[in-house]
Amino acid sequence: MPIHQLSNSLPIFTSITYLVAAVLFILSLKWLNGPSTARRGVLAGELGMAVAIAGTLVLPSIESFKWIIITLLLGTAVGVPIAVLTPMTAVPQRTALSHSFGGLAVGCVGVAEFFLWHAREPEKLTHFNVGVLCLEVLLGFLTFTGSLMAVAKLQELIPTRPMTYKGQNVINFILLGIAILLGVWLTVDPSQTALFLPFAVMAMIFGVLLILPIGGADMPTVIALLNSYAGLSASAMGFVLNNKMLIIAGTLDGASGFILSVIMCKAMNRSFTNVLFGAFGQVVAKGPDAKEQRSVRSAQAEEAAEILQSCSSVVIVPGYGMAVAQAQHKVRELYDALTKKGVDVKFGIHPVAGRMPGHMNVLLAEADIPYDQLYEMDDINPELPRTDVALIIGANDVTNPAARHDKSSPIYGMPIIDVDKASSVMVIKRSMNSGFAGIDNELYFMDKTLMLFGDAKTFVGDMVKAIAENH
Repeated sequence: MPIHQLSNSLPIFTSITYLVAAVLFILSLKWLNGPSTARRGVLAGELGMAVAIAGTLVLPSIESFKWIIITLLLGTAVGVPIAVLTPMTAVPQRTALSHSFGGLAVGCVGVAEFFLWHAREPEKLTHFNVGVLCLEVLLGFLTFTGSLMAVAKLQELIPTRPMTYKGQNVINFILLGIAILLGVWLTVDPSQTALFLPFAVMAMIFGVLLILPIGGADMPTVIALLNSYAGLSASAMGFVLNNKMLIIAGTLDGASGFILSVIMCKAMNRSFTNVLFGAFGQVVAKGPDAKEQRSVRSAQAEEAAEILQSCSSVVIVPGYGMAVAQAQHKVRELYDALTKKGVDVKFGIHPVAGRMPGHMNVLLAEADIPYDQLYEMDDINPELPRTDVALIIGANDVTNPAARHDKSSPIYGMPIIDVDKASSVMVIKRSMNSGFAGIDNELYFMDKTLMLFGDAKTFVGDMVKAIAENH
């Protein structure tokens, strides 16, 4: 063996870059755990990927750079506009689209490897290699179509509500069972090449049907889970291609995505099976007398602004309504205006607020809200009993006190932000329509609550203007 190569037949430069990249990926995950180090984590991940690519490009097994250059140019032509033009409020869609592209790439590589091996290197079609390759294609194409469906729901190209029909779960399991059966058949007898494309098509169809019955507000968990699938498929591709960097990166991605999915489910007091197969959130039509008519207290922007600037402490709880209204910059103006008045302003962030993990953190960071003012649910809850006003901007179910005591409620047991324990509560909301769970929020009918009806961006802007006029 030449001295410039290691025991795994990789050039020394490639082996070193892979080691450096692996360390950077691990550090990236560690730094992404906190808002103050998140930017460093992103840069570490980007640098790690660049180093890994550089190490891969010097491999002697690369016969031509023609298609590498073509695909690099195509990817740049598509990726740069998406990154530059996508508004921060559409980050969940962009994230899901990235997962889709990753799944498609992995699936296509798997299909290409299978037929290339069959044509040129049939000795590589071992039971192990074909089994891992089938797993790669199954997860890759499932992630591809499933992520596209997530994009369509998030962008409201299709209904965001759960789309169900009788016997749906049974049909889904039968379809998955057929795909697995074809994969096992191919693993046992790799010569059955005619089964491979139907197997790939089954995986894509299953990805579509898997996401259809999932409601839009479950997207934080779904995106994390699809991220896990993408990572696992990339790891399987690493085994197929004998590339340790892919194995490491894919495993890190898959494991972190799965752990994040667990955290999301815990935050909603839900199980994976309930999220994936429960069609949670489908609102059942009620008769005219089924709903108790209750009154609420409301206020205009001027009155709300007067109350806020007379407080000593305020906790702002953002939700998806803030994202839809693109109100994050107005919220920053409100933060500045109240802070100048001597008001202590904090932000309480629920783990599943929005449509992707960390959605609210991303939006508030874009508006340059100080990181040290962003508090996770467990950290802000002890502060709320000592808070003068809890201001809710577009959050619904994550603030509903029914989750603590109403055993008949679909959100019973879900951890919530304890805004009802503040001295006063204000809720910015377009209407009294129920949230994702399809139930009324008890908070809105409490004596201490003021409903501030209107678009979040406009209403917050009006409050900022009223505060500025009242020197």
